[in-house]
Amino acid sequence: MGRASKREEIAEAAFRQFHTRGFNATGINDITKAAGVPKGSFYNHFSSKEESALEALGRYADTLRFDLLTTPDLPPLDRLRAHFEYLSRDTVDNGFVRGCLVGNFGAEIADHSAEIRAAAKQGFEGWAHRLGTVLAEAQAAGDLDGSLNTETTALFILSAWEGTLIAARVDKSAAPVDAFFELVFERILR
Repeated sequence: MGRASKREEIAEAAFRQFHTRGFNATGINDITKAAGVPKGSFYNHFSSKEESALEALGRYADTLRFDLLTTPDLPPLDRLRAHFEYLSRDTVDNGFVRGCLVGNFGAEIADHSAEIRAAAKQGFEGWAHRLGTVLAEAQAAGDLDGSLNTETTALFILSAWEGTLIAARVDKSAAPVDAFFELVFERILR
């Protein structure tokens, strides 16, 4: 198999560095060192660190396993739970250090970059829409209280997940994750 292009190597290294270290703690040198390329190579493929961060957000979306939300032959709430179980395993398996790249960028640099703020907003809106669709399917199947507003509930669940990730990183434990599952799946969505 052939070697990945330099651009691909740089983009993947930027994604990993941003996800692990954050935007502000990641420099171009960190990215090019992780990619194993000279610093000048970065600017042959990206005009700025911000441009590479925008691509990293797109790459991050590809890791969220949205396909679990549409798995055929599984009830909607089981699909929703499978999605968050996957995300929680990733959080625990990585030692509570990475969190959600969209949330991290939203908290770290959204006030300083209109483009990243817009990309993070679009990411959250798309994710909430997917969650809302699953909740509406659960209502249609009679598995969820019909009086719940699915859009509001989806936004709440996503916001609760983001807070869970922050608390898990601070606590370095799965206790916030366990609380998320208990409250969301055993109380709210019952």
